[in-house]
Amino acid sequence: MARIIDGEKMNMIGENVKKYRKARKMSQKVLSEKLELLGVYVCRGSVSRIEDCSRTVTDIELYALSQVLNVEVNDLFREKTDV
Repeated sequence: MARIIDGEKMNMIGENVKKYRKARKMSQKVLSEKLELLGVYVCRGSVSRIEDCSRTVTDIELYALSQVLNVEVNDLFREKTDV
């Protein structure tokens, strides 16, 4: 499991969010819009920062991301993902 050292990574799911989003041929803007439909407001820029692990993710955002990407929450934490 990747370690978080001195703020290098602010979340553990960013790389998998990006993999699942791209596998679904979804843009960051579309992901942001789908989150908004669930009442979770994450702008496109914040999606980018989540994906590059430079922004933290709340538990509510984590759950909403799993719903929009149609994966289990645990899948977002897996080191290797077969999409």
